[in-house]
Amino acid sequence: MALYGFRFAFVSAVCAILALGGAFGGDAIAAEKHDTIQVVTKTGSHEISIEWAVTPSEREHGLMGREKMAANHGMLFDFGSEQPLYFWMKNTPLSLDIIFIKADGRTSRIARATTPFSEDLIPGGSPARYVLELVAGSADRLSLAPGDRIVIPKR
Repeated sequence: MALYGFRFAFVSAVCAILALGGAFGGDAIAAEKHDTIQVVTKTGSHEISIEWAVTPSEREHGLMGREKMAANHGMLFDFGSEQPLYFWMKNTPLSLDIIFIKADGRTSRIARATTPFSEDLIPGGSPARYVLELVAGSADRLSLAPGDRIVIPKR
């Protein structure tokens, strides 16, 4: 019984450390939430490591509180089906490029260099299934344009 309590406390502490690392810009990412995608543009194929935001809680929190993120890293939100989507930058200190993506992987809209902490809504335009958040300037660096493809692994 005491061993179970210790193991539970240890696992809880490790989970808390991983969560704090992600929230404050650390490199700790839960393995099951980490993957890579291919961004295919006129300049070629670019590999981006991503964190998944799949559950309502993960999608709600997103990158809030994150103060830094690598240039080749992002967060990919999966809403399960195409739908009208709106984002905002509340509690998000990083300026981001927000890329709205159709179910087939085609980009439909790119909101470039969003304003940190803004509560203004950022519409996706046409319905989308996915949203990719990257550090501001990444879309330009990759030459990403509407209609380009994102190769997203199946979950």
